[in-house]
This record gives sequence, C-alpha cells and structure tokens, in this order.
Amino acid sequence: MNSVKWLIRILPIFFLSQFSFSADTITQHHFIKDNNDQVTVSGGKIFALGFFSSGGSRNRYVGIWYHQIPGKTVVWVANRNNPIKDDSGILRIDSRGNLALFQRNQTLPVWSTNISIAGTRNTIAQILDSGNHVLLQTDTRKEVLWESFGYPTNTWLSFMKVGFSLRTGLNQAYTSWRSPEDPGVGNYSFKMSQGVSPQMVLYKGSVPLWRSGTWTGKRWSGIPEMTQNFIFHDSFVNADDEVSFSSDTKNEQCDFYGHCGPNGYCNPYLGDFECTCFPGFEPKSRQAWFIRDGTGGCVRKRGISMCGNGEGFVKFPHVKVPDTSAAQALADMSMGLKQCEEKCLRNCSCMAYASANSETNGGTGCLTWHGDLVDARAYTETGQDLYIRVDKNELGLLQKKRVLAVAIVSSAFVFLILFAFLRCSVQRQRKAERTREGQNIFSFTTFEDSSGEKEMDDSTKNGEVPYFDLSTIAAATNNFSSDNKLGQGGFGPVYKGVLYNGKEIAVKRLLNSSGQGLQDFKNEILLIAKLQHRNLVRMLGCCIQGEEKMLIYESKISMLDWKKRFEIICGIARGMLYLHQDSRLRIIHRDLKASNVLLDATMNPKISDFSMARIFGEDQTEGDTKRVVGTYGYMSPEYAMQGHFSIKSDVYSFGVLLLEIITGKRISSYFPDSPSLNLVGHVWELWKEDKAMEVVDPALGDSYSTDEILNCIQIGLLCVQEHATHRPTMAVVVSMLSNEATLPSPEQPAFIEKKSHNGDGLSGVKESILKMMCRSL
Repeated sequence: MNSVKWLIRILPIFFLSQFSFSADTITQHHFIKDNNDQVTVSGGKIFALGFFSSGGSRNRYVGIWYHQIPGKTVVWVANRNNPIKDDSGILRIDSRGNLALFQRNQTLPVWSTNISIAGTRNTIAQILDSGNHVLLQTDTRKEVLWESFGYPTNTWLSFMKVGFSLRTGLNQAYTSWRSPEDPGVGNYSFKMSQGVSPQMVLYKGSVPLWRSGTWTGKRWSGIPEMTQNFIFHDSFVNADDEVSFSSDTKNEQCDFYGHCGPNGYCNPYLGDFECTCFPGFEPKSRQAWFIRDGTGGCVRKRGISMCGNGEGFVKFPHVKVPDTSAAQALADMSMGLKQCEEKCLRNCSCMAYASANSETNGGTGCLTWHGDLVDARAYTETGQDLYIRVDKNELGLLQKKRVLAVAIVSSAFVFLILFAFLRCSVQRQRKAERTREGQNIFSFTTFEDSSGEKEMDDSTKNGEVPYFDLSTIAAATNNFSSDNKLGQGGFGPVYKGVLYNGKEIAVKRLLNSSGQGLQDFKNEILLIAKLQHRNLVRMLGCCIQGEEKMLIYESKISMLDWKKRFEIICGIARGMLYLHQDSRLRIIHRDLKASNVLLDATMNPKISDFSMARIFGEDQTEGDTKRVVGTYGYMSPEYAMQGHFSIKSDVYSFGVLLLEIITGKRISSYFPDSPSLNLVGHVWELWKEDKAMEVVDPALGDSYSTDEILNCIQIGLLCVQEHATHRPTMAVVVSMLSNEATLPSPEQPAFIEKKSHNGDGLSGVKESILKMMCRSL
C-alpha cells in the first residue's frame, strides 16, 4: 500500500520533469534534451529555444528562433563555434547555477554562461517575448545574472544594443555566419568604434566597409533617414561606463567606406560621377578619375599656402563628416562653433572643423581634423555642416560664385512671381467664362449621349467623370415624369430612364431642400470614381446645370427568385467587405438600404449613394458626429441616439436589408398580429417561437432551401443585435454566408420603433424587396 502511495506521489513529478517543456523556463529539475525535440517557448509564443541543425549539416546547436514562423528563422546561437556531433545534448542548470550545455559522456560543458554567482545558486533560465534568454536568481530580487542580448550573434532584435562596456570590457558586436550550414563566427562584423567620437562601423575582416558617422545629438550624421519621423526609436548612450546604440541602417553606393578616397567626398546627386574633391584639392590620378574610380582620392593643389596667408573656411552643409578615427580628429565639448573656427585657424595642420553635437542647442562642442579627410558624403537634407580650410584665392573664387548664384536665384524668383501672377490672372478669366457658360464645377468632360458607351468608358479611364447635359437627362426620363419615378431617397427623387443609345439608367436628382450640400455631392462623386468593385455601383456621370445637381447610374429592371436573391445578398456583403477592409480607402457607408442598391444587366448588386460615406485611416474603424444623417430603421441605435458610427453600424444596416430581402417587407411595414412595431421585431418574435419560416416572402414559391433561408435569417438577426460589439464584422458575415458551420445564437435585437400607416406596403400587396430594388436606387 505504501508503495502505491509513493508511486502516485512520484508520477506527477516524473511527468512534469519529462514533458513540461513548452513552458518558458529551464530549472535545475526541468531541462532540455536534444533527442526528445524539447523546446522552451516564450509566454506570448513568439520565440522558442532548443536544439537545431542548419542546412544539410548534422551538427547540433542550441539556438533561439521565431516560434510561429515556418522554416526556423534562427536569431541567436549559443555554441556557434562548438557544435555537438550527435543528438546527445542536454541544456540544464549546472551545480554552480550557470546555464550549461553538455553532451554524452562528458563532464565539462560544451558551452556555458560561465559567470560567478554570489549568494544562492538557485537560478532559472527564461526565454522572453523579446527574444532575450535570461539567467535569473530565484530570490526576491529576481536579478538578471546573464542575458543573451549581451552576447549577440548575427541578428539585431529590438531592444538589443551595439556598443561596449567600459566597466566590464564586454563588446556587444554582431558577426556573420560562416555559411548557411555553419553558424560559426564569419568574416563580417558590425561594432561600435572606440575613437574620440564613437561611431558604428561595418567591417570585412579588419577593413571598414561602412560607418555611421558621428552622433549629432539626435541621430548619426551618416544616416539621414533618422529624422523625427524615423520608424525606429533610437537610444544612444555615451557615459563613463558604457557606449551603446539601438537602431537600423540602410546602404547605397556612397555609403561604402572611403568610396571617394582621401580628401574626396561622395555626392550621389551630381549625375555621371559621384566623387568630387574638396576645395583646394585635385584628383590624385586624373586617369583613374576619368574612368570613374575615385578610391585614390585627392591631393592638395600645388603652390598653395595654407598657413597665415589669408586662408579661411568654406561651409559644406548637409554632409556626413569625415571619419574621426582616420584623420587624428580631436574633440573638445567645451567650445562653441566660433571658438572652434578660431582654434582650427590658428593650427596650420587643422584641415576642417565641425560642431560635435550639431543638433543640440544650436550646436555644441568642437571636432577638428588634422590629416586626410576620409569617407565624407553629401545629402540633400539632414547631415551636418562641415567647414573646410581653403587658401585665399580659392576663398575669393568661391565668394564670387556665391554672389553670382544669389543674383541668378533672385532673377529666377522675380520671374516666377511674374509668371504666377499672369497664370492666376488667366485662370481667373477662364473660371469666369466657365461660370457664365454653366460649366461643371469639376471640369468634367462633356459629351452628347448619342456618342455611345465607348466615350464614357474612355473618359472614366482617363480619371474624369463624364458630364451629361440637362436636356439629355430630361429626354431620357421623359422630362422627369412621375411615371418614371422609382422612389424617394433621403436627398431627392430617383428616376428611371433610357438614353438615346438604349442604355437603361437611374437618375438621382438632388433637391435644394434635401440637406445635401455641394460638398456632400462632390464627396459621393469622388468616392465612386475612386472605388472599383463588382458590387459597387458604376456611375456613368453627373449633371450640374444651374440649381440642378444629378448623378447618373447604370440600372436594370427584373424579377428574381431565391437563388438570385441569395446571390444579391452575398454580393452586397462582398461589396461592404471591400469598403471596410479590402479597398485602398477604409470607408463606412452610413446609409446602406434597399434604395441604395442597384442591379446591373446580369442582376449583380451595386452599392450606391456615397454622399454620407466617411473615409477612415487604415487603423481607424469608428467615429462620432453631431450631424446624424441616414434613414431611420436602417440606422444602428448607437448612431441614431449618440452619433457614434463604425463598421458595426454598417453591419446593422446590412442585417436589416437582409431581412427585407427574405421577407419582401420594408423595415417600416406594419404587422397587425405581431406585438412588434417593425420588421426586425416581428422576425425576432417568430424566431423565438421557432416559426421563422413564416416570414418568408410568399412570392418565392418553392424556389428556396429551408436551411439556407433559416441560415440567412439567423445571420440577419446576428447583425442587428443591440450591442455593436456583439455584431459580426462583414468578413465574418461573408464567411457565414459561404460556409455551413454552426452559427451562434442571436441576442435580442435593437428596435428603433417607427409606426407605419401604409398597411402592407405602398401598394397594399406583399412586394418583395427585390422588386423594389429593381425599381429604385
């Protein structure tokens, strides 16, 4: 019996020690074995630590990689120069409290954190979501004793540093792999130099390939991309015990170290050849310069006196200053720029000077160069000012060029002012003429209808919205006959019509009293012109003449069975998904309803009327307004009552429209035998009583599938739930419509109560919403 109890107690410990390796820690009792494919995973499942082989090699290493990215992207390697030849590796906490890697039949570790631990040796190793692997002391302080970020390999992650500690001597440098199969230390390295003014340098062996330039107080002088809008957060520390930095770089031709040799600077904006000598210098080899090889650099021109003979300095703005480690550069942080100039002028060996921190308090400190000027380059913006020593003749020549340049610029400026004045006068005259002639405010292309569709298509492709003459639209609609009136929208009536070429159209005519101003009208035109989707309406053009403002759309009249109705439902859903998520603009429609959906010649639905639509940024999904516009019954409660609109308010409108299509009833229809005052409430009451099929439009006959109808009713009720957070997104709605997965149960919908005195519809018969859609916008 005692043996049984002992076994029961020991089994959990056994299973924990052998199988609980998906946690983020290694302890003295929990370790990783290679032959069991065991790993530790960070808390957010971002990074994993374990054993791996690279390429076709059989060598085994301990490393860190992205946990959820296929292909095992390794970002750090422990034993990169000491691989294990088989799968006998074990990573554990040793008796000294260090994290150590052992292999079969060996007492000495292959790799270890190898630190001295004072006090308790109870430690754990933990992988963090940052990718950092830390060794912690398990006392109340949880002190970090060692971290992988202090010993980088070939990958720079966020929060990692490049630099060195003056206190411990630790150098945080990055080195390449030897090959894709061998993560051992390669030939390339990236580190912080230890000169008078620290800078980051990329080496091949011991040869520098690129450097960052000196720190200006806000950025590296050689990385102009590091502006205030730079996408990375930069941190530079230059203290008594540490010099370090965290950021990113990018290269171009002029970034290669010493590309134009000594006393030459690289300017990629010159044209044919990017290398130029500093003033007072000339190419060392004109033959090499001729074949565009600037690596030999430049030498001082002959016969020039540079000491006590009227020399001065020429300002070079927007440059990466020369290498401070290659020209016996000196730094004095106590000086200002004027004092720095005087100091350099007194010393005949001083070739150039600059502010040490050019972007701090207008420039502080003094940098001087005494020797060849190596690895300077020019920028159009950013960079810092560099002052080059030149003789008096060169100085006078440059001053004459400067005066000439000022005269040319002044003359050009006066010419531009006169040209702008004349152009404005001409434009004002042309604008006045257009106003007198009643031209379209958008400068749209005008054409006669009889020219056909080709001209309309070509005009639209050229980025213009075709302009219809008022007489053309009046003729198409029989002078806006009441027999051609399809319905009344929020901003005016909608008419059907036929152009001279036989094309069926729908015309939205804006009333002066509608509340839609000129800006709303322009908003709708520009939005429809920018958006392209098979389920968004195609606008043929517009008409603006006097007080008349009209939009002309494609239209088609037809009768539809359930199969077509379901295709229309899916098409509207895809169109709304495009507006919310897939278009280059994130758009909330705010007025989705039956009268704002058109059908084309093949019965594809086209969402129209973007006069109240709002354009949002990529990450914005909601907003507020004091001007609540739309159609009651289709408006979500949070929008109607509080002016708060979002993609979920469009989802609510879609749900109402979906129920209208199924039932053939309008949202404001009256149901004498129902306790509810509108369509949504009526459907909800029958849904609760398992009588939802009673709401189906009788005009459908037997053309539908009961399961498909019930599925659509349930989706509609999910869309009209009272709380916006409970409603699905349009992406989820599209998925629900295309799959047969089990749907969640809808909660009680929100009711915007609105009595209707029109009986069973405007005509007193059970018109389907599809018939209405085919007769109106």
